[in-house]
Amino acid sequence: VQLQASGGGLVQAGASLRLSCADSRRTFSNNAVGWFRQAPGKEREFVAGISWRGSTTRYTDSVKGRFTISRDNAKVYLQMNSLEPGDSAVYFCASSRSSQPATTSEFYRYWGQGTQVTVSS
Repeated sequence: VQLQASGGGLVQAGASLRLSCADSRRTFSNNAVGWFRQAPGKEREFVAGISWRGSTTRYTDSVKGRFTISRDNAKVYLQMNSLEPGDSAVYFCASSRSSQPATTSEFYRYWGQGTQVTVSS
């Protein structure tokens, strides 16, 4: 497994979580990284992405203003504030085939195993 996602958990609505994605095989080098999520019975959807140098970020509309993606030399993070029950899903990180973050999964090559986020009302 190249990518390892962690930081998920069970929280109440309004709480915060910080997800981390670690890269064990340097798949982050020169590549954008994205976070996706998949809820039961739904398709995997793009949540946030960050460019190789961190200068460009993209978010799906439903998380703008609440989630922040960032990266350092070793990891990529997703700070999630004001969580809502609709944010409940398994969250996956993925490294892209390019330096800029795309919003669809076919542009991502390596995937982590996912971390569960559950938000109770």
